[in-house]
Amino acid sequence: MFKASQFGLNAPQSEAVAYLDGPCLVLAGAGSGKTRVITQKIAHLIENRGYEPKTIAALTFTNKAALEMQERIAKLLKQPRQAKQLSVSTFHSLGVRILRQEANRLGLKDRFSIMDSDDCFSLVQDLAITTDKQLIRRIQGAMSLWKNGLIEPDTALNQAKDDDELQAARIYRSYMATLSAYQAVDFDDLIRLPVELFRHDDAVRDKWQRRLRYLLVDEYQDTNSCQYELVKLLVTGVGKKPMFTAVGDDDQAIYAWRGATVENLKTLQFDFPDLRLIKLEQNYRSTTRILQAANAVIGNNPKLFEKALWSEHGLGDPISVLGMQNEEQEAEQVAIMISAHRFERKAKFSDYAILYRGNHQARIIEQSLRKERIPYTISGGQSFFDKAEIKDIISYLRLLANADDDPAFIRAITTPRRGVGPSTLEVLGAFSGQWQCSLFEAVFKGGIEAKLTDRQLTPLRQFCTFINQLESRASRPGPSGSGENAVEVLDDMMKEINYESYLYDSFDDRQALAKWQNVQDFTNWLKERGRGGKDKSGAEKNLLELTQMVALMTMLEGKDEELDAVRMSTLHASKGLEFPHVFMVGVEEGILPHKGDPDAPAATMGARIEEERRLMYVGITRAQRSLQITWCKKRKRAGEQMHCDVSRFIKEMQLDVGDAVPTEAEIVSPKERLANLKALLATPKL
Repeated sequence: MFKASQFGLNAPQSEAVAYLDGPCLVLAGAGSGKTRVITQKIAHLIENRGYEPKTIAALTFTNKAALEMQERIAKLLKQPRQAKQLSVSTFHSLGVRILRQEANRLGLKDRFSIMDSDDCFSLVQDLAITTDKQLIRRIQGAMSLWKNGLIEPDTALNQAKDDDELQAARIYRSYMATLSAYQAVDFDDLIRLPVELFRHDDAVRDKWQRRLRYLLVDEYQDTNSCQYELVKLLVTGVGKKPMFTAVGDDDQAIYAWRGATVENLKTLQFDFPDLRLIKLEQNYRSTTRILQAANAVIGNNPKLFEKALWSEHGLGDPISVLGMQNEEQEAEQVAIMISAHRFERKAKFSDYAILYRGNHQARIIEQSLRKERIPYTISGGQSFFDKAEIKDIISYLRLLANADDDPAFIRAITTPRRGVGPSTLEVLGAFSGQWQCSLFEAVFKGGIEAKLTDRQLTPLRQFCTFINQLESRASRPGPSGSGENAVEVLDDMMKEINYESYLYDSFDDRQALAKWQNVQDFTNWLKERGRGGKDKSGAEKNLLELTQMVALMTMLEGKDEELDAVRMSTLHASKGLEFPHVFMVGVEEGILPHKGDPDAPAATMGARIEEERRLMYVGITRAQRSLQITWCKKRKRAGEQMHCDVSRFIKEMQLDVGDAVPTEAEIVSPKERLANLKALLATPKL
C-alpha cells in the first residue's frame, strides 16, 4: 500500500504517484518536484503493485536526465539492482532498441548505421550541389520537421508552397533513397521508423505493448507529433486500458522551432477521455517574489490549464532591473556584481548563472569574466564527441558495425591516409553507384580491376581486409557469448592505425598532445564500459554494442559538473537546471522577445511571442534566491550602435515597490561595495 507520508509528498504529488486506474497527466509547474513524482511512482509500481522492472519504461529527452532518474530510483528500491532492469532512456534510445530487434521487418540489416549531424550535412551538401551552409541547414531543418510530422517525401513535394520548399522536398526524396542504400538512418528516423512499423504491423506492436506494461513520459510538452504517436501506439490497443503517466508543463513549451508542439497536451485530452489531470503548483525552488514575477509574465499567454506557482520559501530578495548604456557596460557590471555578491554571501562561483537568449551574447561577457578572474563554463559548447579526433576513431567503430556505412568508410580510409587519394575514391564511388552497392562492397566486386590500377586497388583491399578481420573478432562468440573482449579488439585497432603518429605528423606538438589525450580519454572511457557494461540479457557488451551506445551519446557524463565556476547558458539550454543566483542579460525588444520575421502573418507572430514569453518564464524560474535582470539602451548591431527598448516582459512582471529599479549611481555600487567590504575585513579589530 502506498503511503504519502512515508515519502514526504504533498497531496497532489501523492495522488499522482498512487493513481493507476488509467491514463494520467501531471501538470508539473517549474520546481514542483516532477522528477520525484516519476521516480516514486516507478518504485510504487515495483514495490507495491507487482510490476516487473523490465516492463516499465520511462522516457526523457536527455541522457543525463535518464541517468539521474535511474540513480534516484535505485535509492528508493529495496533491491537497488532492479533499477538496471528498467527502460529509463531517451525517446531515441528506445527507438534504437526497437529498431535493433525489428530491423529485418523494415528492410534494414541488424547492423544499420546511425548517421551523425556531420554525415547528414555532407550528404545534403552533395545532393544539393552547394556549399551554402545556411541553405544546407534550412534544407536539413525542413526535412527534420517533415520526418517529425510523419510526412513522406511525395507528400512534401505535393504540399510545397514555393521554389525553396520544392527544392528541399526533392532533396528529401533523394536523401531518403541514399540512406536506404547506405543501410543507414538519421536521428529523426530512430522515432519515425518505429512509428511506421507499429502502424503497419499489429503483431510487432502487440509484442512491444506486452513488453512495456507501464509508460512514463517526462517533459511531455516537448514532444513532437512523431513522439506523441509513438507513445499512443505503445499504450493503446483493442481491449487494452491505456496505462501511462505523462508529466509536463504548457508554460515551459519552448521548442516549437524544432518540431515540439504544446498542442500535444490538448490532444491528449481528446484521445484519452478518461485522462486524470493532476496539478503540481507548490514550488520547492524559488522565493515568493520570483514566483510572483513568473506567474505575472506567463499570465499574459492564453492558458491550456490554469495554475499558479506558490512557495513556502518566504518573500525573498527584491528583483533588480538594470538599464545599461551598452553591452560593454552590461558585461562589466554583471562580472562586478557577481564578485561583490559572492563576497558578501560567501557563496561559490557555481551558485551563479548568466542566462541569455542567443550564443552571440556570450563573447563579451566571457571577456569581462576573464578580466575579473571569474571561472566559468558554457552550456551547449562543443560536445566531446564532436571533436575531430574523436569522430575519426568513431568512424572505424561505425565501419565495424556496418561495412555499408559510406561516410564512415571515407573518413576512416583517409584518416590517416593510406595512399588512397580523391581520384581513387571518385572512381570507386562511380563504380559503387553503377552497381548500387556500398564503397566497401565495391572494393571486392568483380570488374573493379578494370577501373583501378593495382597501385590504387592494393591499399583499398588491405584496408578492407583489416576491417573485416576486426569485425570478425568483434562479433565472434567469446566467453560471454557476445563477442571477443572489447578492450583487446580496441587496443589492437588503435595500434594498427597508428593514430598517434598521424597526429604528430599533422599538427604541432602542443595540438597533437591535446588531441591524443582526448583520444586516450575516449578509448579508456569505452574500455571501462566494455569491462562493466552489460546488455539486457546480462551478457557483457562487445565492441559493436558499445559503438551503438556511442552513437547516441552527446558528451561524456559529468565532464565539468564538479567545477566551481559560473554557468553561462542560453535560456533554452538552461531548462531543467536551477541556481541560487541568476543574471538574465539582454532582456530587451529584438532579443527577448526575439525580433523574428517582421513580415510573418499575425497568427504566426502571436504564437512566436507566446513562446518567447514562455522562454522568459523559464529564465525567471531558474532562480532560487535572487534574480538580476539587465538590458541595454544601445547595442551594436551590424557594426552600428542601435537604440534599444526594454523588453515588454519586464513590465509584465509587475514588480512591486520592493523591486525598485536602481538609479545610475547605484549601478556602479557593486564595485565600490566589494572594495568597502574588503577594506572592512582588512581593518584591525580594536
